[in-house]
Amino acid sequence: MRVSAGKLKGSGLKVPKGNLTRPTTDLVRQAIFSILENAATSWYRALDLYAGSGALGIEALSRKAEWVDFVDQSKKCCDVIKHNLEKTGLLHKAHIYCCSVNKAIAFLSDNYDLVLMDPPYSDPSVGDVLTTLARSKLVKQDSIVVVCHANRFPLNPTYDGLCLIKQRHYGDTFISIYQEE
Repeated sequence: MRVSAGKLKGSGLKVPKGNLTRPTTDLVRQAIFSILENAATSWYRALDLYAGSGALGIEALSRKAEWVDFVDQSKKCCDVIKHNLEKTGLLHKAHIYCCSVNKAIAFLSDNYDLVLMDPPYSDPSVGDVLTTLARSKLVKQDSIVVVCHANRFPLNPTYDGLCLIKQRHYGDTFISIYQEE
């Protein structure tokens, strides 16, 4: 897996071994950031939930983001994220939280311009996480929330003030983009 664009274009990224993660394909990452770069909003501060290898957050840092908080509950994934941040020279622009997404949403206190979510496709609780996120202080008026998900768990058009503004699909992967009303 490689960073697809920006300052770090072509940098290789390590992926956790085994079935622990389902890395976001290059095509999907390129599509996400193409959509984001065509939106007129800034994304200075980002949050990468279900971070896995950290590829989405590192892609954000390679492009426009100045800071990314990474969240994953697996110690193995957190170690891989740290390795990838060290390898790309970005460790000073990030923090890794090795805990559940719900726990992180409960204790994080900053506003984020961009929230990236790539949960396991078999996780039916994504809608609940979106509702919790919408009710949190982490998203503000201009925040954008990007969710990668499978069609077998379709998402609602709204979650407590977060409204679907764009949706694309690439094979089994759907990209749903939400913004505060």
